[in-house]
Amino acid sequence: MTNDEFRRLGHALVEWVADYRENVESHPVMARVAPGDIRRQLPSAPPVDGEPLDAALADLDRVIMPGITHWSHPRFLAYFPSNAGLSSVLADLVATGLGIQGMSWQTSPAATELEEVVMDWLRQMVALPASFTGVIHDTASTATLVALLCARERTTDHGQTRGGLQAEAAPLAVYASEQSHSSIEKAALLAGFGREHLRAIETDDAFALRGDALRAAIKRDVAAGIRPCAVVATVGSTATTAIDPVADIAEIAAEHGMWLHVDAAMAGSAMILPECRWMWAGIERADSVVFNPHKWLGVAFDCTAYYVRDREHLVRVMSTNPSYLRTAVDAEVSNFRDWHIQLGRRFRSLKLWFLIREQGVSGLQARLRRDLANAKWLESAIGAEPGWELCAPVPLQTVCCRHVPEGLDDAAVDTHNLAWVDRLNASGFAYLTPTVAKGRRIVRVSIGSEATERRHVEEVWEAMKAAAET
Repeated sequence: MTNDEFRRLGHALVEWVADYRENVESHPVMARVAPGDIRRQLPSAPPVDGEPLDAALADLDRVIMPGITHWSHPRFLAYFPSNAGLSSVLADLVATGLGIQGMSWQTSPAATELEEVVMDWLRQMVALPASFTGVIHDTASTATLVALLCARERTTDHGQTRGGLQAEAAPLAVYASEQSHSSIEKAALLAGFGREHLRAIETDDAFALRGDALRAAIKRDVAAGIRPCAVVATVGSTATTAIDPVADIAEIAAEHGMWLHVDAAMAGSAMILPECRWMWAGIERADSVVFNPHKWLGVAFDCTAYYVRDREHLVRVMSTNPSYLRTAVDAEVSNFRDWHIQLGRRFRSLKLWFLIREQGVSGLQARLRRDLANAKWLESAIGAEPGWELCAPVPLQTVCCRHVPEGLDDAAVDTHNLAWVDRLNASGFAYLTPTVAKGRRIVRVSIGSEATERRHVEEVWEAMKAAAET
């Protein structure tokens, strides 16, 4: 492709994206294709000869778009928000166009130093103490794996340099809420702890980890000769946005010399609001913290913020430093390849930089406050409607509820709620996600798309009532 062709097609694609964003509300929210529909429209073998990309652009509309679920739709209220602010979309274009490999300072000094600056901006925005240092990961799942690897190595005094876990005299245990994200379990398995040594701690009526249950689990393990290694506190759980008591958990962790990792994947963005910081009171005692600016904050996926209090320990655990990567300035700079699992690094900090500069802290705060107010409006509407129940507190932007017709037993209520939300999703009008919390089938309404205004929440509420009465 020549530069002139790139200019022509690039302008066309920018127009295509802009038109899509302007008209996204006209699409059905959830893709309405059957398994295999997209694949059947694509050749089974690659083309022998190249063709003008104009044909591929035409196929975006014909083949690809019918199979897209529209996460930027104002009535996309499923999972958690995954915004892609247009300023960060432009930054992604620049980063991809530059084509740099930012694995070390020397491979592109600007990539490293911009990341250091914007991660400190973000630290200040969420009021983390200056003792924390940040690095960008791809997703919270890999950051959590790194956190548990660091926990393992601190507990074993860097046993990986000897015989690893296989040489330890006693097994190590990891503790997390029964409401914690599945990535915690995966990280514990991949870090070698084993499923038998992952403890799912009971929660209270607000779905928050119970400190007394955590203490009891640790006591049982110590008595059995098992070493407590790490505890994960969740701030904003996936099912209900439950808030674990970070300060209490930090105290317990300190008593047993355990690593405290705080998973605030979605809720961390809310900490740019001073009125929300009570949710992670005690965060200054955490060893590591993760949250996703690519969720609610608005950075285009993927961009995960991982902060640690002991950067030297992180680098010691993650670094291999072969001779072909060493440079004369290594002692003076950060080489972020040594801060996580991947060697290769995209220029993700550009996305965060563009977004913060374009919207400013005040603009980001205003949007999050809008979403919190919309969630409170929906909470009040559901609470006032006969036959509807609120199923969890609403500290953030997710409202959990269910419809309970008279005369139905628990099993029938579960079936009914799954049925009406499936009907609503299949209609294409809105997209919500059902889940199970403490054995009950509930429905999550997760507000936070950039395009979602009060009228959209009101429209979805009316659609929910209509679907439940069908």
